[in-house]
Amino acid sequence: MDTPLRIVVISPDPDLVELDDATGLDQQARSRSLRIGLLESGFNLVASLPADVFLTERLAQLRPDLIIVDAESDARDALEHVVMATRDARRPIVMFTNDQDSSHARAAVAAGVTAYIVAGLRSERIRPILDVAMARFQHEQALRQELADTRNELNELSATLQDRKVIDRAKVLLMERQSLSEADAYARLRKAAMDKNLKLVEVAQRILDVADLLG
Repeated sequence: MDTPLRIVVISPDPDLVELDDATGLDQQARSRSLRIGLLESGFNLVASLPADVFLTERLAQLRPDLIIVDAESDARDALEHVVMATRDARRPIVMFTNDQDSSHARAAVAAGVTAYIVAGLRSERIRPILDVAMARFQHEQALRQELADTRNELNELSATLQDRKVIDRAKVLLMERQSLSEADAYARLRKAAMDKNLKLVEVAQRILDVADLLG
């Protein structure tokens, strides 16, 4: 049996929610529904945290598989805390909200939210939403890794080409100044590198540097 996903819910501090305010009552009802839905769906709800300055440290300690932001309306401050807290250890972020402003949805996705769900907090929807969010996050992570690998390969290729240019310049210099063939110039470079326990390009660069000094 698969290990249940470890979930952390980010929601307003209950001590700061106005109970006599309709929005505050809606927020409490949503929070209860979310917790019940997570437990009924078999997820491991490890903590419910406020979005405060301690969030980065708490997430580092809890190491959740997925983070849920539960917000009744626009939650830019909470989202900013969550995004900053996961900047160095990326995790899927699912945001449940009743905020139907499309600009907020675009901003949330641009900030790193994996799924932005409007008025979708029903128990039977929670598992498929989180399953899809996790799959999407893993796909995006794979693409990021592939892009990083490609960049590394290009950087290595560029460095190799630069090294080859330095070695070729040093060979030409030896061929001109010591009347050597290309093969003999290359052999002399290799011998110098082995004798001095240096890379071939390092020996070549030293030869060019000396030549520049001597004119």
